[in-house]
Amino acid sequence: MTTTRKPRIVVSETDHDRLTRLAEAALDWEIGVADELQAEMARTRIVPAERVPADAVRMGSTVAFTSDAGHQMRVTLVYPAEADIAQGRISVLTPIGAALIGLSVGQSIAWTARGGTRHELTVTGVIQPN
Repeated sequence: MTTTRKPRIVVSETDHDRLTRLAEAALDWEIGVADELQAEMARTRIVPAERVPADAVRMGSTVAFTSDAGHQMRVTLVYPAEADIAQGRISVLTPIGAALIGLSVGQSIAWTARGGTRHELTVTGVIQPN
């Protein structure tokens, strides 16, 4: 399964504003990932928070997904200061974190790891924060 076009994504106005500012601030120290996050924010459909679909990945969401290698994973998408891979909390300023934001259940996206390897993931479930 190879995704050539990126899927449509939806992000709340608040998340869009915070993530755009985060990406701009990170350009000096996380150039590749900051660029990727900026690109994701540039292509998103921005809606009020109450109009973000329940199955869309937003900040704080716990996301279940399947990788192209067949691995099933479950992570919570967080801001960099809250990241802790041992606890399953991944930063939106990682390649996989930037790829996940805004996706909905059933959508797939190709992403590039820091080492340059291309991967694909498919979202299988989303649990919103309380």
